[in-house]
Amino acid sequence: MAFLLDTQELKPGLIIFRRADVKHSNWYCRVRLPRTDRYKTVSLKTSDVSAARDRAFDHDADLRFRIKHGVPVFNRPFSQIAKGYADLQKERVEVGEITHHRWEVVESIIRAQLNRYVGSVQINLIGQDRWQSYPLWRRKNGKGRAQGRVSDATVRYEMSIFRSIMAYAANKKYIADSQVFRGKLPLAKVRREEFTPEEYRKLHTFARGWVRKAGRPSSVWSRTVAYNFVLIMCNTGMRPPEARNLRWRDVAPRTDGQGRTFVILHVRGKDKSRDLVAAGNVADYLERIRAIGNATEPDDFVFTTTKGKQALTLYGSLIEKLLTESGLLLSSAGSRRSTYCFRHTYATFRLTEGVDVYFLAKQMGTSVQMIEDHYGHINPVKNAERILQGLPGWEPIAAAPQVAAETGRVNTDAAAPKAAKSKGKTERYLKEPVGRNIASSFDA
Repeated sequence: MAFLLDTQELKPGLIIFRRADVKHSNWYCRVRLPRTDRYKTVSLKTSDVSAARDRAFDHDADLRFRIKHGVPVFNRPFSQIAKGYADLQKERVEVGEITHHRWEVVESIIRAQLNRYVGSVQINLIGQDRWQSYPLWRRKNGKGRAQGRVSDATVRYEMSIFRSIMAYAANKKYIADSQVFRGKLPLAKVRREEFTPEEYRKLHTFARGWVRKAGRPSSVWSRTVAYNFVLIMCNTGMRPPEARNLRWRDVAPRTDGQGRTFVILHVRGKDKSRDLVAAGNVADYLERIRAIGNATEPDDFVFTTTKGKQALTLYGSLIEKLLTESGLLLSSAGSRRSTYCFRHTYATFRLTEGVDVYFLAKQMGTSVQMIEDHYGHINPVKNAERILQGLPGWEPIAAAPQVAAETGRVNTDAAAPKAAKSKGKTERYLKEPVGRNIASSFDA
């Protein structure tokens, strides 16, 4: 290096030197970490060469002791390590592993919250107490949406970034592995905010009129695509990143042995791909989008802008407008809904219909444990017949009617007297596949 003066090698991997870019004549040492290409440079704080040699050997011995006993070698403030973590996430954006929006959120959390909390603290001094105290500090020093209380979901997400930075620091040997925060996050998991059958019916009905009220042709186009996007998401359980990456070549209509139509979607998320199946009406919704789309070649994205470019936001502002105007932006618990609520709606409706948890987990690209953790509240509804058996009005019968959760109607095979009154609608249900799509009974 150009700024090194009077360099002396004391042994392989250990040198002392003076610096040309400073005014004083003190010595420095540079120690190479065993079996790596990393170095640690230390100011020896003396201009005497003999004292410098002795201190250099002391630092070399100290470094080897630290490595042997798992003690961190480098001292860095949290803010510096967090910047390295954020830079790594930006590199992941450039190779397509995460979205640019995801990086912006991470960078914002580091800058606005975590650096305020522990930015100037040496990374090796951050312990479990700092981790556990974060929720209280965050709520004392910040506001949530509309200047309200910071939500559990926000705090949990910020703490997940906090933990990821500590894991990054351990991987870089700035801290010991034992300093990475372990165990569950201290706040309860946020319940997934799905639509109830009544809310879904309201949304579906409102959305059709919402499309018709659009004035300009471009607004009609945008609302039509957004509306069919909602139907597709609620009837497939796709994650938003999977929908964003979906191309026309990934859509494959099929017919089963009984002549019933369904569609196979080959979806890709961050780093995994899978096939999922959907009822035939999903193919209809996709065809509506193709019919008015400006990008319909096999390699084109399914969900695009008016110019045929990939819809990176997945019509987020339009869907927020739709949910707001329909009065469904907030759940009954007061939580703000997002595009992910369509996936949760799909899972809830399928479980209510009695779909096996194992098959649903495969369909949604998740684990049985995850389904049980987040949708365990569905079980009492799904098993109502067993739970209420023996109570007045719930005596065992030979063929219990199947309740269609999304409509409140009864399958005609078990309720013949009612079938005669609504034969046309009944036949429609009987022709649906076992995994019929959610919206079929509402769609015009």
